[in-house]
Amino acid sequence: MTRKKIVILGSTGSIGKNTLDVLRGMQETYEVYGLAAHKSVRELLAQAAEFRPARLALTDAAVAREAAEGFAGELLAGPQALCDICEGADLVVLSVVGMAGLPPFVHCLRRGIPVALATKEAMVYGGRLARDLMDATETPVLPLDSEISAIFQCLQGNKKAQVAEILLTASGGPFRTWPLERVRQATLAEALKHPNWSMGAKITIDSASMANKGLEIMETRWMFDIAPEKITVVVHPESIVHSAVRYLDGSVMAQMGATDMRLPIAYALQYPDRLPNCARALDLFAVGTLHFEQPDYEKFPCLRLAREAVTEGAAMQMVFNAANDAAVALFRRGAIGFWQIGEVIRAAMDSFRGTEVASFEEIYARDAEIRSFAETVAQRFAVQP
Repeated sequence: MTRKKIVILGSTGSIGKNTLDVLRGMQETYEVYGLAAHKSVRELLAQAAEFRPARLALTDAAVAREAAEGFAGELLAGPQALCDICEGADLVVLSVVGMAGLPPFVHCLRRGIPVALATKEAMVYGGRLARDLMDATETPVLPLDSEISAIFQCLQGNKKAQVAEILLTASGGPFRTWPLERVRQATLAEALKHPNWSMGAKITIDSASMANKGLEIMETRWMFDIAPEKITVVVHPESIVHSAVRYLDGSVMAQMGATDMRLPIAYALQYPDRLPNCARALDLFAVGTLHFEQPDYEKFPCLRLAREAVTEGAAMQMVFNAANDAAVALFRRGAIGFWQIGEVIRAAMDSFRGTEVASFEEIYARDAEIRSFAETVAQRFAVQP
């Protein structure tokens, strides 16, 4: 049997590492054809030594020379490398952070290269443009996010027209039980302590503010082309029910599993089959009980702002995401406090209200403008020494 060629964009990140872990047990099915990272040269070379890909890519061209000394295959460098390395692949795992994921997503859709998508920003930024391109090309897109994968699984064998509600679950993050005043004073160290998942710093902070769940509302809206008013966020602190779908007859289909990202990754790589993999099995007896709560929009204003953005349309989603990215970066540098992340987003949404985008090129141009505004307006909320 001919092995499928797989390319992993963002191989040194959390999703990339978990994907490689899953692929260790699927070497008869997949050939690791290409690995891409931003600038983690040593880690990328270590992965290359094990999986022996034909291609490597580093988007930071300045560090590419270091990689050239330790890799005999084809080495690509610069932002365009994320697109170039996909050529010839049978499947691309897209797990790079932020806006950088949109160009290779568009590239793969246009070339008919199937995508296993973990970079939610590709759908958030792309919005209707991305959805229309997916429909026009019919390029397969399989979700890797645990919640979006769960929805995808719950829709299998059912008609989308009969969906009454998407129940998008959220852990509530580390501040779920904190009083409002304590959340306002949260530190970086506290925001990085997720109770259930081991993730990168950016997504962990987004989970603490629930901005991440807001982005998943946007991703859900466009991945499944479903009206935003049909998407309900349900706080579920155990993170066992990864999401659910309620149908018109009142039935609720839920997907459950251990808090192990290898489970949705393995599902996407093996789809439409369900085969043994390295993910942890769920022990319901050990779990015991499950809890479900309504989200607190006062305590988590980023979630409320995301709701507002998705209602206004794809352009405002872009504003929300770019402003949040800039604000989180400032928070990580100690320039603003945790609570000011939402205030920066609010200011950006007010400033860019009415923005429209008609092409992917306009999205790329607007992104830098929004980030620059967010960094400037953040000076109002700067932490005093």
